[in-house]
Amino acid sequence: MSAISRETLRRILRADKVSRKTTTWKASTDPDFIAKMHRVLALYDTPPTDGRVICVDEFGPLNLMPRKGKAWGPVRRPRRLRATYSRYGRVRHMLAALDLATGKLYYRKRWRKFLGLLEALRARWPREKRYVVLDNFSPHKHAKVRVWAADNDIERFFLPTYGSWLNWIEAEFAALR
Repeated sequence: MSAISRETLRRILRADKVSRKTTTWKASTDPDFIAKMHRVLALYDTPPTDGRVICVDEFGPLNLMPRKGKAWGPVRRPRRLRATYSRYGRVRHMLAALDLATGKLYYRKRWRKFLGLLEALRARWPREKRYVVLDNFSPHKHAKVRVWAADNDIERFFLPTYGSWLNWIEAEFAALR
């Protein structure tokens, strides 16, 4: 078996105009990251007996078309699209809730739709308290949502900044991507 250095490999690949896409990791800038993380993980490890733990997140835009995976490929400049480009047809956005007790997924859109999702979850289990794990997306913090949640025995657990990986629903979204 022969070994080559990383630098030698880099030069060979560069000479053949081959590059590798990489992904990045953002460290959380949330000063309360550890406390929030432990609070969410404790909720997963020992679910309260008086209610249900539900993970909520938003997903989209979901373009319903085949996607190529990340792989080695020739160096080139792909055509860039603005982040706000118009997406017509076959595009879906959703706010989803994952019931950790059953593994079922429920979904809606926007703050009014998010409030509708909470109302649907309240109707599904009328006598149980809800412990909802969610990120800091503005519909989750809307004044009407905040008041309704307080009036309907729903406790919200906000994830730390750049801590969406703590939300179990992210694994469900990975399959959709």
